Amino acid sequence: MNYLAHATLSFNNDPVLVGNMTSDYIKGKQKFDFPDDIQKGIMLHRMIDTYTDTHTATKEAVKIFKPVAGNYAPVFTDVVYDHFLAKDQNEFPGNGLEIFAEKTYSVLHSYSYLLPERFKAMLPYMSSQNWLLNYRNKSGIESSFNNIFKRAKYLEKNEVVFNCFNENYELLQKCYSDFFPDVKMFAREALSKMMEH
Repeated sequence: MNYLAHATLSFNNDPVLVGNMTSDYIKGKQKFDFPDDIQKGIMLHRMIDTYTDTHTATKEAVKIFKPVAGNYAPVFTDVVYDHFLAKDQNEFPGNGLEIFAEKTYSVLHSYSYLLPERFKAMLPYMSSQNWLLNYRNKSGIESSFNNIFKRAKYLEKNEVVFNCFNENYELLQKCYSDFFPDVKMFAREALSKMMEH
């Protein structure tokens, strides 16, 4: 899952949100450098990622991207899931996404003294360019795809991946619809169990 999904699946718990959104920037035992509730967010992120990768709907979505994106197919799938989440009126009715995005940036900035350096350096771009809101637009997805190409080894920037997204739009939307309610229930239960300890 990508940034918007991890933020959403933090269920309005600020320290969990911080851990959940920054987990990819925290390796192994580094998680123990953080307060307990942020550690829970880091662990929740990793559990969500494992659950996502093994879900049948995700496997179907990855299959769509595999011929054009190879081993990066799951990375593109994560971004596409954020697109459909951003457009999901059940999750963000009316101007709900605008409000949620601003609150998320505000929480992250308020914890800036704890953020991993690479994430902290990226946060001003994320908030000023409003990445979370822009996932709603195809232009925002194209921009996210271009960021993947910049980081990807063995993958040349090309239009084929974005065309694949457009050509399989309805099928990918169905994958999201089959997947998101399941991961939401999984994450809610996982966090609830962690909070008991």
